[in-house]
Amino acid sequence: MTIYNLYIFDKFGTLLHYAEWNRTKSSGITSEEEYKLTYGMLYSIKSFVSKISPHDPREGFLYYKTNRYALHYLETPSGLKFVLNTDTAVINVKELLQQLYAKVWVEYVVRDPLWTPGTVVTSELFQSKLDEFVKQSPIYGIRNI
Repeated sequence: MTIYNLYIFDKFGTLLHYAEWNRTKSSGITSEEEYKLTYGMLYSIKSFVSKISPHDPREGFLYYKTNRYALHYLETPSGLKFVLNTDTAVINVKELLQQLYAKVWVEYVVRDPLWTPGTVVTSELFQSKLDEFVKQSPIYGIRNI
């Protein structure tokens, strides 16, 4: 099992942070275009799921899986969106994303007096704690194919 990358968006679609670990293939487009496409796709999927879901729409969209990767999604009550791409062997990692939010995001970004909400997170302490958190997770690894 392996983790490829993580996007963190605010409620307005601004990319606050991007990190990657075991990503082996480039998308072939600029980083900015990739971020916009990812956010647009999330927006569309959320809208689609809320309209056709037979369950409570508050549960919403949690993840999807293709034959190449799985995308896991967590949206906080404040509108932050955490998007984690992994290999297909990993299934729903909602608890991991919730821990990432509580133990890393809140501790090292929200409580940082130098960070202004809605701006890109540039804290080296946050990046190192995020890296440490991800690498200690049971789903971090290098894919053997």
